Amino acid sequence: MSQPFREIAPAKLNLALHVRGKLPDGRHAIETIFAFCTDGDRLSIKPVNDGRVELATSGEFAPELDSQNLITMAAISLRTMAEIHAGAAITLDKRLPVAAGLGGGSADAAAALRLLTSMWGIDPMHAQALAPKLGSDVPACLLSLPMRGEGAGDKLMPIDLSDVSGTAVLLVNPRVPLSTADVFARWDGVDRGPLGDWRQGRNDLEAPAISIVPQIEKVLAWLAPQPGATFARMSGSGATCFALFESQDARDAAADAVPREWWRLATFLR
Repeated sequence: MSQPFREIAPAKLNLALHVRGKLPDGRHAIETIFAFCTDGDRLSIKPVNDGRVELATSGEFAPELDSQNLITMAAISLRTMAEIHAGAAITLDKRLPVAAGLGGGSADAAAALRLLTSMWGIDPMHAQALAPKLGSDVPACLLSLPMRGEGAGDKLMPIDLSDVSGTAVLLVNPRVPLSTADVFARWDGVDRGPLGDWRQGRNDLEAPAISIVPQIEKVLAWLAPQPGATFARMSGSGATCFALFESQDARDAAADAVPREWWRLATFLR
């Protein structure tokens, strides 16, 4: 039996996220800095001869997944685009919270596209063409490299984040799922200006997210003053927040002190 193709679907962080207005298609115009962690969900894929596309899930957050998972959609759409009749048995170890601002579903779909492109031996351009049709974050997650995103977040430009590559980071989520659509719906419509240096930027979705999930404010208030923390912010539309640390030891000490009722992940920036 052939060995499965395996990959980590790296958790996505928005180091900054400015909402600038609306696009003609009704989506929000944003400017953001994407960074990725060394940890995330895990995918394993094996070929299936009869053309079926199957998805099995495991892990802490598997029960929270929607039955219309983006992974299956990505696989079937990629096969159609490449005009092939091939199958796949996909296993997802769901380690990241769902609806958490970490691009989990997008990262999972992107990892599936990378794995299937390799396993099926098809042109990677098919995956690149399909990614924006699956979601605004999928193109960035497909690359899983530091990027500046504009438009709806799917117009990408490489950015140098070598100064923070390898930085210890702690992700904390109050275990409350948060709908991206609901958060954007509560944005006040005020353009607070363009995104320059991400450290001096902001996350314009933080206030509307807190209005829905007040625990986010408590998470940020806990993270920011932790010994060794150099930067703290909410990621994406929430509810996950993160802090960068000056050392792994400081990050680990903070991780050990996270209130038990919250989810946490001690990792590094890629």
